[in-house]
Amino acid sequence: MAELKSFLLKNLSLILVTLVLLQTSEAAGPSLKVKTEVFLSPKIVFEPGLASNKVYYQIDFPRGHIALKSFNAELVDETGNPVPLDETYLHHWLLVRYYAAKKNPDVQKNLTIISNSGLCDPLPQYFGLGAETRRTATYIPDPYGIEVGDPTSVPEGYEEGWVLNVHAIDTRGAVDRMGCTECWCNLYNVTTDQSGEPLPSDYYGGIECCRDGTRCKVRQGFQGDKRNVYLRYTVMYVDWDSTAVVPVKIYILDATDVWTTNGNESRGIRPGHNCLVEYQVDSCGAGVDKNGCIHSKNASVSLPRGGDVIYAVGHQHTGSAVSALYGEGGRVICSSYPIYGTGNEAGNEAGYVVGMSTCYPSPARPIKISAGETLTLVSNYSNVKSHAGVMGLFYLLLAESS
Repeated sequence: MAELKSFLLKNLSLILVTLVLLQTSEAAGPSLKVKTEVFLSPKIVFEPGLASNKVYYQIDFPRGHIALKSFNAELVDETGNPVPLDETYLHHWLLVRYYAAKKNPDVQKNLTIISNSGLCDPLPQYFGLGAETRRTATYIPDPYGIEVGDPTSVPEGYEEGWVLNVHAIDTRGAVDRMGCTECWCNLYNVTTDQSGEPLPSDYYGGIECCRDGTRCKVRQGFQGDKRNVYLRYTVMYVDWDSTAVVPVKIYILDATDVWTTNGNESRGIRPGHNCLVEYQVDSCGAGVDKNGCIHSKNASVSLPRGGDVIYAVGHQHTGSAVSALYGEGGRVICSSYPIYGTGNEAGNEAGYVVGMSTCYPSPARPIKISAGETLTLVSNYSNVKSHAGVMGLFYLLLAESS
């Protein structure tokens, strides 16, 4: 019985996706032939305490006019074995699309980022997850897909490419392993930003403090070997067929978003979305009922175009309680809950968020979002203790209503 329970826990996201596929296949008719390709990122060299946050251009990726169905990733060692979070913590990976001039000797300096449909400029990715990657479903049900590689959309003399950002931290021997994963500045001995300017006094942790090449404090005398790690990513896709595939639009919402509809240029305020991406969660303090220690971050936004919700999921860090998206009148569009690990093996590391529940609305009972409808994103964290550099993002796929 214990073995069965362990199997079900570790394969929960796969089971849920299988059920979704069976359900949507019945509604959408025969599925297109899904192709799968597996790739490795360039080698990432780690040693105890080291943080790596690198960007890799011109990565291996399926070519041609296709519809993406899923993108899954995990850290593996040189033998292909999964690396557990309590050894090397995967803070995040991001997949970003771009156009670059053909035969361009310096792609990094001569490219145009092709962002998703919004709403935040700092979040242009098509796919992106973190520690929860192994147990968070990303499959897009039939007949939907993300259209890429259309030759008619690429400017003459240019070609489409993909860039991968991988941010990970080697926590072997760490004095405070969870503190390292939350990028507490005192553990990294970082007091300035990348430009050398002093960090704000209320910024006690976040990406600025665990940037590429920084080191988190390890126990005195701890010895650990260098190790080579890779991001292994699996891409599932179908050849594009406009008669069989319905394109979806990608929206990424942020609980820190301060949406300004009416700007004031004289005061330097422009209309738009101000997404900070990360924020701090302060402890509820002594004398407070711990059951009521919940920190809530809310943002209200609207989408420029409406449609049917095909897929939705939240992205949060350790300490998360729930990420939920509401429509007007308080109707629930999706509630995404963290899955916490309970064991030692990769994908079930105790104390870590190893997955997020997803929402796949039934085709028989579609969930619609209207253009201009006010949406409210709520990101809740337990604040029994403080958390640094947390996120409250929400990934949303919409198809135009039939």
